[in-house]
Amino acid sequence: MANGGPVEHGYPHLETVQAAVTALYRRLSYDVVRTFSTSVVPADVAFCDTDDLHLGAQRVAREIVGHFRLPDARLIVGFREMTHAANVELAAGPEYFVELNDRFRTHRGDIGAALAHEVAHVYLHRLGLAFPTTAENEILTDTVTAYLGAGWLLLDAYREHGGASQKLGYLTPEEFGYVLAKRSLFFGEDPSVWFTSPQAYTAYGKGMDRARRDGQQPPLTAAGWAGRRRYAHDRRRAADSPAGSASGSAASAAGSAYAFSSGPGGLLRVTFPCPVCHQRIRVPVKGRVRARCALCRTVLECDT
Repeated sequence: MANGGPVEHGYPHLETVQAAVTALYRRLSYDVVRTFSTSVVPADVAFCDTDDLHLGAQRVAREIVGHFRLPDARLIVGFREMTHAANVELAAGPEYFVELNDRFRTHRGDIGAALAHEVAHVYLHRLGLAFPTTAENEILTDTVTAYLGAGWLLLDAYREHGGASQKLGYLTPEEFGYVLAKRSLFFGEDPSVWFTSPQAYTAYGKGMDRARRDGQQPPLTAAGWAGRRRYAHDRRRAADSPAGSASGSAASAAGSAYAFSSGPGGLLRVTFPCPVCHQRIRVPVKGRVRARCALCRTVLECDT
């Protein structure tokens, strides 16, 4: 939890974020992901200063537990002095003990954001979905929280006023905006109408710009002129290569690039990441083709 210190910006974790989206689809399936088409709404996690602290925290926890379809899970919420925003004890259940930073006693509007991240930890624990390192697991948790409809709370908790700042979660504001934009493009839901933080709105806009660029990379037909020209050059080089292979230049710092390889009978093929779930797709190089991602079922128009 950044509290008055510098807030990291940009997309330093983007490759892990994209891997997290792919892992989520693989573990849940398209059909289950679609059941999260509605986000947590502000009324469900509203917390007034006049509400009882502990009863209010328990109520908000129940709402988020319900959102994640964990009806038998019970969160016991307490408060103590700590460095991090919150912590959850991942036991066998059905009761899970969550500790919130004492700061939330007076910043009650952000309790929902802190609990959203911790409930997502419980959800992933029950799914058995994890990444190798603690740092990667936290990125996975933030990504899943945002993609499944509770993470807009975490971005809305981001504020900067002069020398003071607050940010919850492990993603940068722009990365939260990116995942929320991915969700918005998939479900057709705009979370920005719920933001109370102007900085959150700005970060979401930047994330949306970055998310849209994922769908404008070759060999997709929406690619721009420069990308198409670069792709044609790499395709010729691959066709002329003795091994019949060459890699396209990276479309982003996350390494989301196309690559060519020879298939049966010397047929040239191109692989590229799905702009929705980032699963790699392979199609033959033969002009205009329509590809369907087997993971997220997105139909992609390509010019190979």
